[in-house]
Amino acid sequence: MALRIEREAAAGVVLVTLDRPAKLNAIDLETAGELTSLWRELRYDESVRAAVLTGAGTRAFCTGIDRGVEVPQPPSPYALDDPLLRIGPKANDLWKPVIAAVEGMACGGAFYLLGEAEFVVASREATFFDPHTTYGMVSAYEAIAMAQRMPYGEVARMSLMGTAERVSAERAYAVGLVSEVTEPGGAVAAALRAAAVIAG
Repeated sequence: MALRIEREAAAGVVLVTLDRPAKLNAIDLETAGELTSLWRELRYDESVRAAVLTGAGTRAFCTGIDRGVEVPQPPSPYALDDPLLRIGPKANDLWKPVIAAVEGMACGGAFYLLGEAEFVVASREATFFDPHTTYGMVSAYEAIAMAQRMPYGEVARMSLMGTAERVSAERAYAVGLVSEVTEPGGAVAAALRAAAVIAG
């Protein structure tokens, strides 16, 4: 299992941890499938009223797709399957609130998750960036998700600058991406406290 799930039954909160710290919590096909299944399951779980999503360790919340994974593609040059399209809670019709707790890096495909969270709590040492253009790729869905949370100019700069544009937690808070900034190591505890209030 690439996900670790802890239920706080009394509070009605579930803590979901991307558990691939050696890979900076990058998402492979197994993890993508587990996330899709989990969000669908939580839709029908009456004991869960809010969720917190985080990554294992302090180096990264998530670094997007695991670049070592081979993604099967259709034979047409005009079609491309994106394995991350269904990893977010809203993509799976989960109406319950989700709070993301970010320690370390959040980049690339991590924005599929951050863009579908109601709130983002980040450690002061967290950084946000979109590496697509650095690797000659197009930043599309991630930028669209972020445009719902940040001013367009901020999104455009992050998308176009690639790894050269690292947004600090303080800057992310100032532009609206992050809801709360904590001391290092404090993002999960703050997110769980907020989730318990929401669930109540």
